[in-house]
Amino acid sequence: MNHRGVEFTVAKTAIPGVWQWQFRIGDKTKTGKTETKIDLLAIRRVQLRIDRELKAIGRRTA
Repeated sequence: MNHRGVEFTVAKTAIPGVWQWQFRIGDKTKTGKTETKIDLLAIRRVQLRIDRELKAIGRRTA
């Protein structure tokens, strides 16, 4: 999937209701897990995380 030019993945784990995510900005890869029964909510949480990372990068370069 893609959000604001950042490729990311969200995948179910063996544990019900737990999702593993990963995205890469530049040379840094971020990974983590989120807990929800709804797949679209897991995706939205990753998109919000990407937004936070991009905003932080914007503050450092400005």
